[in-house]
Amino acid sequence: MQKKFLLIALSLPGLALAAEGMWTLDNLPMHKLQAEYGFKPGPEWIKNTMLSSVKLPGCSGSFVSKDGLVMTNHHCASNCIEQLSSAKKNYVSNGFLARKHDEEQVCPAMELNRLEEITDVTEDVRKATAGLEGAAFKQAQNAIDAKLSAACVGDDKEKTRCDVVDLYHGGRYHLYKYHRYADTRLVWAPEKAIAFFGGDPDNFNFPRYDLDITMLRVYENGKPAEIKHHFPFSKYGPQEGEMSFVTGHPGATQRQLTMAQLISLRDIGLVDNLQHTAELRGVITQYRKTSPEAARTADQALFGIENRYKAGIGRLKTLLDPEFMAGQQAEETALRRFVDSSPELKEKIGGAWDAIAKAQDSYRQLFRVTNMTEGAEAFNSNYFNLARMLVRAADERNKPDAERLPEFIDTRLPAMQKNLFSGAPIYPEFEKLKLTHSLTKMREDLGVDQAFVKQVLGKLSPEQLTDKLIDHTRMADLEYRKSLWNGGKEAIALSDDPFIKLALAVEAESRAYRKRMEQEVQAIVQKNSELIAQARFALSGTSVYPDATATLRLSYGEVKGWDQGEHQIRPFTNFAGAFERDTGAYPFALPASWHAAKGKLNLQQSYNFVTTNDIIGGNSGSPLINRNGEIIGLVFDGNIHSLGGAFGYDGRSNRTVAVHSEGILEAMDKIYNAKELLKELTGK
Repeated sequence: MQKKFLLIALSLPGLALAAEGMWTLDNLPMHKLQAEYGFKPGPEWIKNTMLSSVKLPGCSGSFVSKDGLVMTNHHCASNCIEQLSSAKKNYVSNGFLARKHDEEQVCPAMELNRLEEITDVTEDVRKATAGLEGAAFKQAQNAIDAKLSAACVGDDKEKTRCDVVDLYHGGRYHLYKYHRYADTRLVWAPEKAIAFFGGDPDNFNFPRYDLDITMLRVYENGKPAEIKHHFPFSKYGPQEGEMSFVTGHPGATQRQLTMAQLISLRDIGLVDNLQHTAELRGVITQYRKTSPEAARTADQALFGIENRYKAGIGRLKTLLDPEFMAGQQAEETALRRFVDSSPELKEKIGGAWDAIAKAQDSYRQLFRVTNMTEGAEAFNSNYFNLARMLVRAADERNKPDAERLPEFIDTRLPAMQKNLFSGAPIYPEFEKLKLTHSLTKMREDLGVDQAFVKQVLGKLSPEQLTDKLIDHTRMADLEYRKSLWNGGKEAIALSDDPFIKLALAVEAESRAYRKRMEQEVQAIVQKNSELIAQARFALSGTSVYPDATATLRLSYGEVKGWDQGEHQIRPFTNFAGAFERDTGAYPFALPASWHAAKGKLNLQQSYNFVTTNDIIGGNSGSPLINRNGEIIGLVFDGNIHSLGGAFGYDGRSNRTVAVHSEGILEAMDKIYNAKELLKELTGK
């Protein structure tokens, strides 16, 4: 998959190809930007970019008006759209438009965050963990994270969130301070048929014809939030060859892992997850055919599963490519030789790779059972997730902040309560399907005679246990959940809810495996990754970008197609192409609103386009901006060549796929008659 010239670049630490990199905003590659594009962003440009960018759960977005209007992808807001829908009022299928503020509907479980400040706390973390190993290292790290986060948040938990961010795998630690927007409302969403036009067959492909967009609005004190920094729409949209920036929150890359870690990921992590994902995709695909309501309630889950499966296949193919792995080995060998050339570095860092490799033996032993006991592989149910959250919160909240599990420290509780106390609907029949499947996989993967399997199932089949749990649970009752939260350990102990009882029954075993994974794998990997990062810094400083960590990053590139064999893929599609692609049958059926408006549309208007920007999952919903800080597009996908982007970047064929800014305005005006929104976005 990756070509030889890319391997040469990867084998030289510190050398990044043009347009490669997801850069933190406090360490932009100014010399590269100046040399390649004659552009050097100033302090105000960087500040406006940071404060105009928004983080959503698993996605990105941007402020696009002074009145708190946020632009993101339809698939990033689809949980909200689905939760506000019903069989009689289906906003997923039919779309939604609020023409006045009082028609905007509250998203039950959505919180948005805006990064406002970055502080280097590397020395604080290193002092706290100096000389420690294993459990002591992990405990000290959790404690200093809690201390720094608490001091950053202060008394303003409702509007402030602070996270200690691990960069360069421990080479640097930064404290990110966010403004929390807990009141988010749906403003506009087109029909899913056009937001995901082409469905799974077109996913990660190009040409594309998607209007994958949703508009949200954040409120404070019951009113639209006043936003000073936001991105205006470009008057002209993107032109071929134009410089482009993506600002967003890429989830995770693994471009700086050791060979031992990549091999474990290839042989254990990816293969196991792909097998489970493929089977669950089949189960849900069949379920959604049983009724229109089953399709409505399962569609969002199926979208995420199909997306994850296709991305996972791309990642696995990359790690199975001998040339790519040879390049990774060459890079590691070069760095190790550099360390060996210095007696001081060799004494301090030389054993780091072997320590990480040894930890992979424990990872291989613990991966499957930890995924079952701690992840969704055994207990894939919203009911169980709520019950476990309540059970653990009752225990953790009694401890000093520094001794808690990281997700239960004081500064995390407001966001947790937002999810725990949301009025989002839960669908019992769909829950039964998911839970039965996951319990069946637990028994299959761990074995009928495994102690944890016996503890969970007893004498019951997965189907019998699922019925017993779901038919008698009260986890869907918001007031009951609140009473358990407020009642603490006593209320939890007295609860007769079957999911609470299950969460209590498996808690000791689950925590034991989690603790082993943290001590025997994560702590060792973290400590030694810090040493390897120091070696990289000694060789090339911070002229390289850190792996993505779901934190705000900026990538740069340009509007450009690519060559695929003998064919040249042009960078733009237009509205005429959408009608040509229409077959009238799912997933290539344009909505009725599009057919009704066809005569009014400029069919030559650009619709979707591609750029060379370096992105990955989590960048969905990111704005594409020009050097003037204006919106020229909305990122919603990568092309098929970018699926190995977790491990490397090939500027010849890796592409970002986006909705054209002028295409967005054309659709809002002539198809959806969203005059109020158009005026808010353009002033016209």
